[in-house]
Amino acid sequence: MKRKPPGWPDYMEAKQTASGLRYYWNAPSWARKRDYPITSEALGTDYGAAKARCDEFLNPAFDSWRTGGATDDFRRPRAIVGSFDWLVAAYRSSKKFTNRPARTQASYDRALNDVAGYSLKDGRRFGALHIKSIDAHAVDRLYEKLKVGSNGKTRHRSALLSMTVCKRAWDVAHRAHPTVVPTANPFKGLEIEYEPKQNRAATLPELIQFVTAADADGTPSLGTAAMIAFYWLVREEDIFGRFAWSDYRPADRQDHVLAWHHKNRKTEKVAVPLFDTDGTALWPEMTARLEVAKRTGTLVVMRDNADRRKKVHLPWMTGGRNPMRYVQAEVRRICRLAGLPDDITFTTFRHGGHTDGANSGLTDAQMRALGGHKSTAALLRYAKETDAQRQIAGRKRLNARTDRGNLSE
Repeated sequence: MKRKPPGWPDYMEAKQTASGLRYYWNAPSWARKRDYPITSEALGTDYGAAKARCDEFLNPAFDSWRTGGATDDFRRPRAIVGSFDWLVAAYRSSKKFTNRPARTQASYDRALNDVAGYSLKDGRRFGALHIKSIDAHAVDRLYEKLKVGSNGKTRHRSALLSMTVCKRAWDVAHRAHPTVVPTANPFKGLEIEYEPKQNRAATLPELIQFVTAADADGTPSLGTAAMIAFYWLVREEDIFGRFAWSDYRPADRQDHVLAWHHKNRKTEKVAVPLFDTDGTALWPEMTARLEVAKRTGTLVVMRDNADRRKKVHLPWMTGGRNPMRYVQAEVRRICRLAGLPDDITFTTFRHGGHTDGANSGLTDAQMRALGGHKSTAALLRYAKETDAQRQIAGRKRLNARTDRGNLSE
């Protein structure tokens, strides 16, 4: 590349390869001789992303090391290379973090801040420690401390999340900077006493109770959303942020609905048949409701009342790090109007749909095909074990014994 555009980052190079132009950051030879920990980094083929990585992380970190911190912007402190704060920053700048949904990023941020901001006995923050000084014993002690909140109550779930995210951050940082981050991950092998509480599975009567209350409240879209979660097993972010009218009985497949399943940075649309081969409606509750629903926007589920200023119907999801906050508050309000217990949340309707499918005798393969799951292990987090399933299993075994002419007849 003969001519570089204005603003080209220091120490960034471009190389022509068989697959096209690729960018690299390389530390100068004198810094390598002085054992600067980041010698080079491949930046990919996107110039904008490569420039941002250099401007926001690589060059400021190098300048901080080169000048002993004299170039640091104290309005926005930068972590010292090799510190736990630096490791966290490396993870936050990686695609393993930035590709996650905004709500997940916000949750991970809180978990990482709980660890990095923890005050040690000598007054230092945990984040200021050099990563090579952090061993399994230090992590064990930190976990015990984080399990107890400032009010003296145990907080197993948040402590577990902090340890899990830190373990992931360490692995990501090691892959990107193997000469800086040790291979041994001290957050692995931690003995966890806590069994995470499983989400409740809402029953069909509870779903009907919620839908009835939402309709009476003048927010039928929330009832429709709960039904989509229960019957078609769609996640709330997909229902409120992606599921469009073009996905319901599309022109090229009018006997199907395309159910969104966006998870772990991968998006899939499962074509769910609306009718059996003999023409029987498989989801009469859903088709009856959607056929008469008002189409107030591109998405199927929009706010029921037009915005006072914009005079149009807006999506339920808002901006910010937790775009589902408003939806969750409204769902909680409808649950109270319906007289439903406090452990009913929007997520419980999707769990309820999975459990309803298992109660109906669906095989694992049928459940995976309907819910867009890639493995039975993922499916088992949603389909709760019930007496109905055990009764079906008992009946099948009874029938098998009877067919063989055993004494169960």
